[in-house]
Amino acid sequence: MIQIEIELQKLKASLQEMWVLVEKQLKKSEKALLQFDKATAREVMSREKMVNALELKIDAECETFIATYNPVAIDLRLALSILKINNNLERIGDFAEGIAIFVIKNMSEELPEPFKSNLNIEQMFKEVLTMYALSKEAFNEENTEKAEKVFGIDNLVDEINFNAVKILSDEMLAHPAKAEELMFLHAVVRKLERIGDRCNNIAEEVVFYLDAKILKHQKESLP
Repeated sequence: MIQIEIELQKLKASLQEMWVLVEKQLKKSEKALLQFDKATAREVMSREKMVNALELKIDAECETFIATYNPVAIDLRLALSILKINNNLERIGDFAEGIAIFVIKNMSEELPEPFKSNLNIEQMFKEVLTMYALSKEAFNEENTEKAEKVFGIDNLVDEINFNAVKILSDEMLAHPAKAEELMFLHAVVRKLERIGDRCNNIAEEVVFYLDAKILKHQKESLP
């Protein structure tokens, strides 16, 4: 039906708006953390309500579409995927806000070298932003190959997160007066790892929409 196609394009347009908004939040949180920029951190916090409002709007649009048109097959999968992608984007926005809150409330100075390099936090931001861009491109281009690239990068993000524990504990031993701040910084690293997980979720939804394959909870087969 032509009307279904029109409504699906409207849903896609709303999701694009959400994608752009959350990407700005993520990039601003990166700037706030790496440059110790509290003004930018406050911008992130002030725009969080916009992210929440847009999530609710898209949810309502998807629910209305499903109730009105009773879509089937790929049209239904697309609507369900938009619902789930929307939720994942909102959570990424929440994590970006959490990073901004750390900068404002718990950060006392710019991260020093070589500690920042050892922690690999710039690389972590780079990788999650790449995952974010790839998942968006995979959806827009209906390209499962790009979606699958996200899964590989997620392993690297997990590795950086794992290695951060030892680096942060060593820094606490060297600078015990900063132990509390470093504990909060570990929470920031964990938030970045969770952003990677959410990008992974989005890529899985793209595969579901296009190929009708459910990847969530699947485990690698044993040799």
